[in-house]
Amino acid sequence: MLFLSQAQELFFFHDVSPGSCFFMPKGAHIYNTLTDFIKSEYRRRGFSEVVTPTLYSTSLWERSGHWEHYSENMFTVTCEPHTFALKPMNCPAHCLMFEQRVRSWRELPIRWADFGALHRNEHSGALGGLTRVRRFCQDDAHIFCTPEQQLESSLKQFEEHWELNPGDGAFYGPKIDIQIRDALGRQHQCATIQLDFQLPIRFNLQYTGADGQMYRPIMIHRAVLGSLERMIAILAENFRGKWPFWLSPAQVMVVPVGGGSETYGQEVVCRLREAGFMADIDDDRGSTLNKKIRSAQLAQYNYIFVVGEKECASGTVSVRTRAGKQLGQKSLQEVMRSLNELRQTRSNQEEL
Repeated sequence: MLFLSQAQELFFFHDVSPGSCFFMPKGAHIYNTLTDFIKSEYRRRGFSEVVTPTLYSTSLWERSGHWEHYSENMFTVTCEPHTFALKPMNCPAHCLMFEQRVRSWRELPIRWADFGALHRNEHSGALGGLTRVRRFCQDDAHIFCTPEQQLESSLKQFEEHWELNPGDGAFYGPKIDIQIRDALGRQHQCATIQLDFQLPIRFNLQYTGADGQMYRPIMIHRAVLGSLERMIAILAENFRGKWPFWLSPAQVMVVPVGGGSETYGQEVVCRLREAGFMADIDDDRGSTLNKKIRSAQLAQYNYIFVVGEKECASGTVSVRTRAGKQLGQKSLQEVMRSLNELRQTRSNQEEL
């Protein structure tokens, strides 16, 4: 994966910040595309996004119980006479938000999502590329709900196989873990859904029930992708650099043929970029057409648009895939419509 990240200029690590990833523009595109995907699902499923601080007084972590059990894995900052810690998770902050006013049963479930940066002081020997880092981001969310809105009923409606593992619950309470395997057969825990009875008690969270009495909410911690960094590592291994179009950091390479076509080629690139596509142009006059096409294929551009005098005159592009298949001459408007459909459907297909 390290070779892939260097070849495609996705990300790198540096000793000045051990265990923290530097995402280059193309890597940031993958990172942001995954984030945008999850945010689009949030809007469909009733989640609201919140923004919370990164640095908190240790009094918060003592209240939540994390200081007692997790302090050795937290980065601390001392500003006399106070000690602060970088957050390794978002849940205590969301509890603070819940308690800002009296909540009603009519509001529940409340679904809050948070993409804040998290820091965990992993031992240097445990660090491993993007799969184990010190600075990371989760598609993290917390659901505050009533005891009647619970996990088991959801699992019973789930049509796929699942197994009960008694006694394997974490500190907070029962949880659902989803394990996936990467291209090398390694198993990773990414998605997790976990009940929490502890934090609502520690923060004395309450809501007013239909009968006017005060009740304790249940808190559910959930992430689908899990760590974005770890998910990118898994996807990189899976696709081996041949990213599907919707996720690809190198979607289209425009190749002009002849000096007169360069202006049109630039216009095509501008149209593509304005529509949000990752497009570049190879205007090196010293390279042959075959060399330009080969270079674009090696760089894993999903599509290569060749434009010459004929394409300039007709407002078209000649389309090739990175696998070498020629899809023929198409109008730019038609191609952009097809590309947009591929992006929206998140299809893995190659043909337009």
